[in-house]
Amino acid sequence: MATVTRENIGLLNDKITVKVAKEDYLPSFEKALKNYSKQANIPGFRKGMVPSGLIRKMHGQSVFVDEVLRTVEKQLSDFMVNEKLEIFAQPLPLPENDSRQLDFNTPHEYAFAFEVGLKPDFKVADLANASLPFLKITVTPEMVDEEITRLQLRHGNMTEPEMVTGEDNVLNVVFTETDANGQEIEGGAHKENSLLVKYFAEGFRPSLVGRKNGDVINLQLSKAFDAKEREWVLGDLGFAKEDHSAADKYFNMAITKVGLVEKSPLEEPFYKTVFPGKEIADEAAFREAIKEDIQEQLDAQSRNQIYDTIYHFLLDKTEINFPESFLKRWMQSGGEQPKTPDQAEKEYPSFVNSLKWTLIVDQLVKDHQIEVKPEDLRDFAKAQLFSYMGNMNMGQLDIEQPWVNDYVERMMKDRKFVEDSYHRIQTDKIFALAESLVKKDEKPVSLEDFQKMQAEHHHHH
Repeated sequence: MATVTRENIGLLNDKITVKVAKEDYLPSFEKALKNYSKQANIPGFRKGMVPSGLIRKMHGQSVFVDEVLRTVEKQLSDFMVNEKLEIFAQPLPLPENDSRQLDFNTPHEYAFAFEVGLKPDFKVADLANASLPFLKITVTPEMVDEEITRLQLRHGNMTEPEMVTGEDNVLNVVFTETDANGQEIEGGAHKENSLLVKYFAEGFRPSLVGRKNGDVINLQLSKAFDAKEREWVLGDLGFAKEDHSAADKYFNMAITKVGLVEKSPLEEPFYKTVFPGKEIADEAAFREAIKEDIQEQLDAQSRNQIYDTIYHFLLDKTEINFPESFLKRWMQSGGEQPKTPDQAEKEYPSFVNSLKWTLIVDQLVKDHQIEVKPEDLRDFAKAQLFSYMGNMNMGQLDIEQPWVNDYVERMMKDRKFVEDSYHRIQTDKIFALAESLVKKDEKPVSLEDFQKMQAEHHHHH
């Protein structure tokens, strides 16, 4: 009769020993041999008519080892289920186990030992007692002015003036690679593009003023564009953005069209185009609506910041013990990629932090009964679909159209989409819950200072 014993060998670290007697595995061994003989294809014998003695001689040892180990694994699994053991990863076989001790000619009692790491009992840090900074980004008049100008250009009318007059002109151009003397290079880069004059380097822009359709300018990308725009142009021309030699290449830039967007006037039709669901009749109300929109976008950035603060609060203030020695040994042999002791030691802090966060999430889900329902997944799929289509206002669209529902049902059958979306939605719900529990210490901050603090924070981590 099989027996299973358990003993503690360290912090949250137990040894489980499984002993199996002959009567535990011999019946299944004999049955497996019979099944093997029925299926075996051996030259000189009809299928199913191979003598059992030959099967035993040829395959007895391997079948015997398989059946003993299968019996041991079942006993171990049943024990952990019955004892309701919550463990990390999988049990690790101990070095003392040696399958070479198994001999089907002399069956007897065998013992196999395993090491397990036990999940700890713990309490998540009390969010209700946390007072965390909420950096409220201030919307400035300059931000409002810049957004209004962007919207005026977006909804304006394109005209075709005779020549370039300033940085708001749009140029349709053709880039053709040349040598330093402006002679076209056979097989060189050749590409059409459309650029605002303001995309060119500030010192280069004056050379464009007064240019007309048909004009050709020989230039070097390194002198015509600053770093950010140059990388974009290089990529469009088929070069690697970090290719410094490409940046020094010469090109003829032929102007094929000069355009200029006439800004949409600040009048009621424009206000209704931008905010179709609002009654806005004057510039003051329009500016206030723009300010609210910008504030909403900036608050989303602030919310990401407080979510990050909540994450670190929960990690730092929640005390959890771990079976460190077991987890390091598991990292060396139990994962997908075996690691050396030095690698396991180096990667352990990051590994255990991730493990700690997983335990905290699981506990919060359990404590607050956080659920992700099928309708959550469907709503997420719809939102994702409309995000692909651009910044549309979903309130203006019939989201129950057949083609939308067809897309959603198709995504609901995509296992990867469902799994990824499930974790994304669950994470959003956890942080929304946490935000509702903490006390937010609101602090006004400029966008520049906020971005600087974010950059320093990411650099630190």
